[in-house]
Amino acid sequence: MSIKVYKSTTNARRNMSTTDYSELSKVAPERSLLVSLKKNSGRNSYGRITVRHRGGGQRRKYRVIDFKRDKFDIPATVASVEYDPNRSAFIALLQYEDGEKRYILQPAGLKVGDTVVAGTGADIKPGNALPLTNIPVGTVVHNVELYPGRGGQLARAAGNSAQLMAKEGVYALLRLPSGELRNVPANCMATIGQVGNLDHENVKVGKAGRKRHMGWRPTVRGSVMNPCDHPHGGGEGKAPIGRSGPVTPWGKPALGYKTRKTKKTSDKLIIKRRNDK
Repeated sequence: MSIKVYKSTTNARRNMSTTDYSELSKVAPERSLLVSLKKNSGRNSYGRITVRHRGGGQRRKYRVIDFKRDKFDIPATVASVEYDPNRSAFIALLQYEDGEKRYILQPAGLKVGDTVVAGTGADIKPGNALPLTNIPVGTVVHNVELYPGRGGQLARAAGNSAQLMAKEGVYALLRLPSGELRNVPANCMATIGQVGNLDHENVKVGKAGRKRHMGWRPTVRGSVMNPCDHPHGGGEGKAPIGRSGPVTPWGKPALGYKTRKTKKTSDKLIIKRRNDK
């Protein structure tokens, strides 16, 4: 996919670009795989805002994605490649030989008419899903399971991929998109290839109204607030934070403050942290 850049007919257009959707199939989504979505606008079950700056936005229907790839040894043909409003990646509609239809994340290079299959004997080509045990070392994969049978949880965003670095015993060593090296059970499923829509990171939103369409409400910096509204607020002119580091509106440390539990069970599986030198 390429990037479509607009002519600067207005101030907003001058800095706006979108993904070129010309390669997508111009079809309506598969109705049997659509689910209604309820908007919460960042509020919990008590109606209190727990996530700020959320609300509004275009109505969406959720596309049910097959992250488990548990339909083994049955070839499927790619019927269409479609846009999904709920994620940065595109999705591909698979038509199995037994008539069932399922959505999967579209790997880079997968086109309408291609055939994919899941199973231990599948070929090493984009779109096929295999256990990590059956994948050669050095292969680029995505939609990787953390626990067997739970469904893919790693490397699912547009342009992302993980690399299989080694296999030892019951674990496979992966290098994740963040740079973290992590052991994953070798019987976990993974899909070959890199997630499609590689140019997603190069898109410029361009104007505030487009963020509203995405469901994001305005964000105001703490330094321009009053002292009663934010710890960074107040002062004459452009005042510094006045603390050892930035904090949240409720005074908790922000930007670099570690929130991960110190004794988390999965710590033993992480060989190298993403921010280690």
